[in-house]
Amino acid sequence: MRIVLTGGGTGGHFYPLIAVAEAIEDISKERVLIEPELYYFGPNAFDAEALHEHDITHVAIPAGRMRRYGSILNFFDIFKTLWGIIIATIRLFGIYPDIVFSTGGFASCPALVAARVLAIPVVIYDADAVPGRVSLWSSKFARWIAVAHPDAVSGFHESVRDRIARTGHPIRKEIEKPTGEGGHEFLKLDTAVPTIFIMGGSQGSVAINNVVSSALPELVKKYNIVHQAGLANLDEVSKVSKLILRDSFFDKRYKVFGLLNTLALRMTAGISSLVVSRAGSGSIFEIASWGIPAILIPIPEDVSHDQKENAYSYARSGAAIVLEQRNVTPHLFIAEIDRVISDPEMQKKMSAAALEFARPESARKIAAIIIDTALEHESA
Repeated sequence: MRIVLTGGGTGGHFYPLIAVAEAIEDISKERVLIEPELYYFGPNAFDAEALHEHDITHVAIPAGRMRRYGSILNFFDIFKTLWGIIIATIRLFGIYPDIVFSTGGFASCPALVAARVLAIPVVIYDADAVPGRVSLWSSKFARWIAVAHPDAVSGFHESVRDRIARTGHPIRKEIEKPTGEGGHEFLKLDTAVPTIFIMGGSQGSVAINNVVSSALPELVKKYNIVHQAGLANLDEVSKVSKLILRDSFFDKRYKVFGLLNTLALRMTAGISSLVVSRAGSGSIFEIASWGIPAILIPIPEDVSHDQKENAYSYARSGAAIVLEQRNVTPHLFIAEIDRVISDPEMQKKMSAAALEFARPESARKIAAIIIDTALEHESA
């Protein structure tokens, strides 16, 4: 059995592929199936090490982006995508897999077109409350459509809704459950105060970083702060925070990272009382699986309409508070954190709502659909 995975560009599109690959491996062993050959079709791998760990062969396929704002790059990227379609068709024909699984995004477009041309079965997954353009297009010929958000179903045409399954978001096994003990010692944090985990998505967030820096002197008086600032922002944020906290008695309560590794992420989640985050679907479902109350600050709508819809979809469950980026001042930021932390009953309700929203075993549900569809194609 040969399975092609496609999607990427960001961690939100890439890591669900890894989670599903893990589940495919598990189900194949449980059903005593021949170990499937897994391929990743896309430009640069977001995490090449993750592909290597799961023996996933990377097939480099060019893909252009279609930006929502006017840019001359949109014109040139049309030709990059067309070239990617030619390369993907040749490579896909050479492998001739039993199925192509897509998580959407610009990186998946060439492989999906090639699969359509070669009549290879396609299963797609969309993580957002409002389906993306690639997902809407590919839904017309996909065998099955998996979605994370309950609000996403209405975004698809009525003719395809009988092929939609609400599975939740595939999360890697290694981070689905936080580590309950040892977090304070591992991160060298104060056990006497609550811990706030601030994460700006896989790329970090300059806007959130700036608010955190301004609010930092007040925050560390009451909380531990674990701050994932983004790899590109780490040096600047580290320098600014050292300057701001140079005379603070509580400077050890602040820990800043570019991107937390798996162990640090599990340890942080295990001791956190509140998460402040962007509203990428992957981040939301990770937070939900941890059962931690959240404050979400979505990327402004003129940059990404997806995050605002994701944030409010999650907030309607009762698990999160949404703050619009344009309204977030250091004073409001601190006040909202204080409001949640000072109300144990509110925290309890938000935590319960998060766990109810989470939909565990999502990766296994999608992997089972992929394997069953691939076996049908293999025997046809």
